Amino acid sequence: MRSRTTLAAVLVVAVALVVAAVLLVLAVRSSLRDAAETTAEHRAGDLVAQVDAGRLPAPGEPDDEPDDEPDDVVWQVSGADGQVLAASRSLSGSIPPADGETVALRGGEHRYLVVTEDTAADGVVTVAVSLEDLDETTAALAVPLLVGVPLLLLVVAATTWLVVGRALRPVERIRTEVERISGSSLERRVPVPAGKDEIGRLARTMNQMLGRLQAASDRQQQFVADASHELRSPVASLRQAAEVAQAHPGALPEGELAATVGEEALRMQVLVDQLLVLARAGEGAPGLQRTDVDVDDLVLLHTRRGVEPSAEIDTTGVGPGRVHGDAVALAQVVRNLLDNAVRHADRRVVVGVRQQPDGVVLTVEDDGPGVPVAERERVFERFRRLDDARSRDAGGSGLGLAIVREVVATHGGSVELDSSPLGGARFVVRLPG
Repeated sequence: MRSRTTLAAVLVVAVALVVAAVLLVLAVRSSLRDAAETTAEHRAGDLVAQVDAGRLPAPGEPDDEPDDEPDDVVWQVSGADGQVLAASRSLSGSIPPADGETVALRGGEHRYLVVTEDTAADGVVTVAVSLEDLDETTAALAVPLLVGVPLLLLVVAATTWLVVGRALRPVERIRTEVERISGSSLERRVPVPAGKDEIGRLARTMNQMLGRLQAASDRQQQFVADASHELRSPVASLRQAAEVAQAHPGALPEGELAATVGEEALRMQVLVDQLLVLARAGEGAPGLQRTDVDVDDLVLLHTRRGVEPSAEIDTTGVGPGRVHGDAVALAQVVRNLLDNAVRHADRRVVVGVRQQPDGVVLTVEDDGPGVPVAERERVFERFRRLDDARSRDAGGSGLGLAIVREVVATHGGSVELDSSPLGGARFVVRLPG
């Protein structure tokens, strides 16, 4: 990039300088040529006036050195038959009648610009002006331009090389640091330049990305550790029951082994299902199958399905509410909130759904012991159980509320935990329409 930028800058400046130099030379030459032509026209006008007055102009002072080149301004007067009647004394030969053109005169080192005018007697006055000043000025401009343009290009190249190198130095430091970052060193960060330019924004964006990757990696490691810990318990129970049955046949009452295996297998199945839901929710919105979902239908469906709950569920506050989302994922949200509320309620659970201009609000509250203010964020963590506040929590995996938060966040909504007027916990889920 440094080389390409320098080359591009040099090429652009070179083209600009060459065009400017050519235009300058052409402009100076044109100006000097116009001045020479004006001089020739004035001299020709004076000579025509003399000829029309009946007297030929004097040829000028005699030359000390007749072989010298002609004067800067020479002239001749020709008759109607073309014969030269008078001419400058320094002129050797005649001036070709090439009006407005440049010619070479005998003995002259430079070309001459010719101007002709007719006299009243059908004669012709021809004046030639030397273009020596034009040639010398052009030569005087050419030398500085031929030397100065390359020098200026060298300055441009060196300046661009240094400036681009200085600008790219932070990029190289960022690249070097990124090259050192691996999956086991996500805590490293790229250096952030002091300026607020594009490179600074790039560095800050990369650090934010690294922060997200580190957080995701930490969550994944914690998730694996917690899942392993949770699965260890039912596996240990199954193994213990199997070892007892194998070592002491008949020690277990009839059917107890099958009951233990079925209970622990069901527990593992529920845990694995919740882990899969949580993993899919963590993958983000692209995995969702979005359709129009009636949240009130989901609530009424899950309050009437399955075994009779241990608490009364009040659905009088359920009104129409429709969102655009994944029906399966939102059903998991409703089911987890209801299971959590029923598990911790004394006698009553109240569910509400209401449509708002910006979406739907779902509330689930119970009359249980509630959750202390300091613990209200912790309940949404994975495998988090608050034994002191919810001592009767039996059978929960600690993933239900974590699934609720993940799914709601994936839908662009929010979930909050507050105190209920019933005395227990009140969950408020806001889903955008």
